[in-house]
Amino acid sequence: MTTTQPALAFEQAEVTVDARRAGRRTRTPRPGLERVNWSTTIILILCAVTVLLPLYVTISMAFKTTGQAVDGNAFSLPAPFSVDGFVQAWNLTKFPVGATISLLVTAGTVCATIVLAAFASYAIVRNWDRRLFRYSFFYLLAAMFIPFPVVALPQIQLTGRVGLDNPFGVMILATMFQLSFSVLLFTAFLRSIPLELEESARIDGASTWQTFWRLIFPLLAPMSATVGIFAFLYAWNDFMMPSLIISDPALQTLPVRQNLFQTQFSNNYNVSFASYLMAMAPAIVVYLFTQRWVMEGVTQGAVKG
Repeated sequence: MTTTQPALAFEQAEVTVDARRAGRRTRTPRPGLERVNWSTTIILILCAVTVLLPLYVTISMAFKTTGQAVDGNAFSLPAPFSVDGFVQAWNLTKFPVGATISLLVTAGTVCATIVLAAFASYAIVRNWDRRLFRYSFFYLLAAMFIPFPVVALPQIQLTGRVGLDNPFGVMILATMFQLSFSVLLFTAFLRSIPLELEESARIDGASTWQTFWRLIFPLLAPMSATVGIFAFLYAWNDFMMPSLIISDPALQTLPVRQNLFQTQFSNNYNVSFASYLMAMAPAIVVYLFTQRWVMEGVTQGAVKG
């Protein structure tokens, strides 16, 4: 039985219509016409405003004169621009001395945190089947839930008795309080490093010490940058620990020296904001120079090495 010509034409028409419908369903949008996730965009805009608006007020107030700073209009631009606030803040806080002490404490905290946390994490991850190392990890995690104000009084007494009521004692305590979180980050990163890399190094005659320094530690560079940023921000901006531990006012860090603007010089808003801006600048510079390493992966670092 043969198919008639009208029936064949009807079947071809149905196939054409179905193909067109399928084409409409699978058509991809043109570039630039993708759907915008407005809820996420609005949330990101609000988060950016909460950061940029205080930063704008800080910068504008820092370059105002004393009369402009107390006129009640914090959002107005400085007219004219003045650097008198920076000069007074530099002298009142003895900025070079305070910044040097803060820099030494912060640099020591960052270096000690990265090295000690990397050591501890490597030992824990590679000996996870041993009970001592596994319990040590849980012990460090438990220390994360103990804030400094809870143990402030015993720490003050201990540092005073052993002669650590100085910036060096603050550096040691800051490292200890950053160690738990840093070990948590390093252990998660180390578990993604293949054991075959270490086995190859050991076959070539490398010891455990050489394997760590020449192979593992370079691969930890992205996470070391992340740990270093957190340690830097904590040590540089910390106010409570140095104010309680350091007994000599001449050896106080920069955040503690800036406390005078909340008491004796509370009306000099331009001087206060100028001092805050100078203290904030190093943290911004450090983040700008190190943020590109934060999101790098272990595989990319292994291929590059």
